[in-house]
Amino acid sequence: MAQQVQGVIARAKGEPVRIETIVVPDPGPGEAVVRVQACGVCHTDLHYREGGINDDFPFLLGHEAAGTVESVGEGVTEVAPGDFVVLNWRAVCGQCRACLRGRPQYCFDTHNARQKMTLLDGTELSPALGIGAFAEKTLVAAGQCTKVDPEASPAAAGLLGCGVMAGIGAAINTGEVGRGDSVAVIGCGGVGNAAVVGARLAGAAKIIAVDIDDKKLETAKSLGATHTVNSRSADPVEAVRALTDGNGADVVIEAVGRPETYEQAFYARDLAGTVVLVGVPTPEMRIDLPLLDVFGRGGALKSSWYGDCLPSRDFPMLIDLYRQGRLDLDAFVTETIELADVEKAFERMHHGDVLRSVVVF
Repeated sequence: MAQQVQGVIARAKGEPVRIETIVVPDPGPGEAVVRVQACGVCHTDLHYREGGINDDFPFLLGHEAAGTVESVGEGVTEVAPGDFVVLNWRAVCGQCRACLRGRPQYCFDTHNARQKMTLLDGTELSPALGIGAFAEKTLVAAGQCTKVDPEASPAAAGLLGCGVMAGIGAAINTGEVGRGDSVAVIGCGGVGNAAVVGARLAGAAKIIAVDIDDKKLETAKSLGATHTVNSRSADPVEAVRALTDGNGADVVIEAVGRPETYEQAFYARDLAGTVVLVGVPTPEMRIDLPLLDVFGRGGALKSSWYGDCLPSRDFPMLIDLYRQGRLDLDAFVTETIELADVEKAFERMHHGDVLRSVVVF
């Protein structure tokens, strides 16, 4: 029987979100209903509210979540009722050309639940990133549920569902940071600071955090940055070079998503170094780089989508590190809030006051 629960809805571009009753259908073949325990307030949700993703309003927001599987549909074998899971937005198909080439982290046909959650009047909802977890319960494809250690804190574990995984993966998976490498991270919000953590986990010898906010730089230092640069008062390219014997960093991770910071990342890397773009740009943004510089500097220019993660591989491993005390996911939880506080959390995020506000049910 379909269930009625409370969820955070964005009805129109730029309008404040509101809590409304939504209808969650029973899971069909390949689907699962998850009782959400915690969901982080991610900048992507604000992009949805502002119409920056698409205009398929109304949206059921929330996607960075953990919870317990309540029920599953026909044919589901990967999870069962009672399992503690982190939700992901890349449920791999196993059949596309990327999957068949052994690169499922690049799956070109990821899937979501086929049924739609609705408002009481039958209006179909567009769940953020196919999840919609600012709700007491949500319907997802079973492949979007990744089973992890149930002893993990839901507020911390859920952050792997988007921002923290994006940052850690940008360093480890996309940037392939190695032992002894020098790494610069430009932009030290939630994703950038997660990249700092990823670089530390990978064994980087020097981790240079770059931002315009001293408070964020202090947080980066507490998470493993060995050096900090305030780019309001110092040229970040020159500062990174000065800290790397004049060479530039082996890997530079751009976690802002702006043309000017991408250019800084490009010139702050060593010859044959790697630039990783994990900050999300807007559609109108363009970059203008001399093609000769692109050719002459060698190396690699990469983009990192979801940290090039494979949830079934990466989530359990990172939760194990968290449980061992080797990965401080709790440090990313600035505050826990109620469902009604999401709009206020957007404001705090906009002003840079938090790494993550997390809705706890």
